[in-house]
Amino acid sequence: MTEERDVLHRFLLERAGVRGVLVRLNESWSEVAGRADYPQAVRRLLGESLTASALLTGQIKFDGALSLELKSRGDLRLLFTECTDAGRLRGLARHDEAAADHEAIDLSALPGATLAITIGNVETGHRYQGLVPLESAGLGAALEDYFMRSEQLPAHLVLAVGEHGAAGLLLQRMPAEGGTGVQGDADGWDRVQHLTATLSEKELLELPAQTLLYRLYHEENVRVFEPRPLAFGCSCSAQRVEAMLRALGTEEAEAALQANDGEVEVTCEFCAAQYRYDRVDIERVFSEMPDAPASTRSH
Repeated sequence: MTEERDVLHRFLLERAGVRGVLVRLNESWSEVAGRADYPQAVRRLLGESLTASALLTGQIKFDGALSLELKSRGDLRLLFTECTDAGRLRGLARHDEAAADHEAIDLSALPGATLAITIGNVETGHRYQGLVPLESAGLGAALEDYFMRSEQLPAHLVLAVGEHGAAGLLLQRMPAEGGTGVQGDADGWDRVQHLTATLSEKELLELPAQTLLYRLYHEENVRVFEPRPLAFGCSCSAQRVEAMLRALGTEEAEAALQANDGEVEVTCEFCAAQYRYDRVDIERVFSEMPDAPASTRSH
């Protein structure tokens, strides 16, 4: 295996006028995948979504977090993955037992399914959300449809999930007048797509980034930028848990205290951090001092 563990590479194919992002996930993917005993089809889609979340952050400037959230009335009820501007990744899925019967999950066949891309900052409250059309079976193709409809620019995604890692490649044709000094030839996009079609899943998962990119696109004047490290990380906090408790209301909080011997325990589904509140803490949560810390917090 390559020494590159969890990293994002941005690059340009100058001759073709194509920009791209290459993502490799190992430890971060293991952290997410190891949180539950996911059926193979769910595990694969979760890995693809986690990779895609990171890939999308390589093409935009933002402050906060970018998430992909799939909801449906089918065997896969929820899938959520997120990558922050600092490169911190997290994700989870919720499914019925019947999900184990599927070799793959067809997004276009999930009843009542919606897939949203959300870019938001909890501190400022700024939030943008776009809905991804689910007319294609796979996540990569669905996101390609989204790029074409939202930006009127073609994109191509390749996603791979292995036993110990996940990886992805995102290519996007640059606008004719992008102000970047990169002007591709007329056949550049088609040529790059044909070259990309020769890439195997094993190569995407295991080859070092420089080797992979130059092997595929050595005639396209490859320019690779400084890599960006990625890592598993959760944005849960006592402040967010307490905001959730306030949203539930005093009656629900009191009922939880009585049902649990005078203590409310909240466990983060993403990182397993535990937040415990006794009666004094609960009274403080609903008082005028919302920013004081909880009495205990453990992993």
